[in-house]
Amino acid sequence: METMGTKVPEIDQALVVNACRGNREAHSRLYELCAPMVYTLARRMLTSPAMAEDILQETFIEVIRKIDTYRGDAGFGFWVRRIAVNKCLMHLRSAWSSRRVDMELSDVVCPRTEGKQAEKQIILERALAELPETSRVVVWLHDVEGYTHKEIGQMMSRTTSFSKSQLARAHERLRIILSGECPEDEEQICTPVLKTY
Repeated sequence: METMGTKVPEIDQALVVNACRGNREAHSRLYELCAPMVYTLARRMLTSPAMAEDILQETFIEVIRKIDTYRGDAGFGFWVRRIAVNKCLMHLRSAWSSRRVDMELSDVVCPRTEGKQAEKQIILERALAELPETSRVVVWLHDVEGYTHKEIGQMMSRTTSFSKSQLARAHERLRIILSGECPEDEEQICTPVLKTY
């Protein structure tokens, strides 16, 4: 999953200072630098391009609104990423998010130059999209973004063991999906029963 990770951009502190002073050019530059990371993160956690766009916009509205609260304890990009993760989690908690949006990968065309790697990427993304939302979020936050089980539990208002059990179930489910062991007509048998948060 390393190829799917969201790269956190390095942000010049002077740019952040200018943005804190209300400099619109600095705001635009921060958006340009951080938008790919935020969009990719939201796209993977929520599976929908439209939702990812919404999260991108909501994240940057909050970034600009709260930029004066940034203390510099971690890199600015990590601060933005944390806001984006929280926005995704809030979206998943909302009542209407239970309507599942299927990944729009059927229209993806793999360039011949990428060959097998692109095909593997699509297969993995489809497998992730088949996971329940809670499991997919835990997999993404732990395996790709590098959050600990304790951090994930706190973000989701759950325990550390909740995160661990979700990850174990998700890994097993991914193994089944990717190995083709679960026939489509036995989907209900193979799908673990997971609580929603």
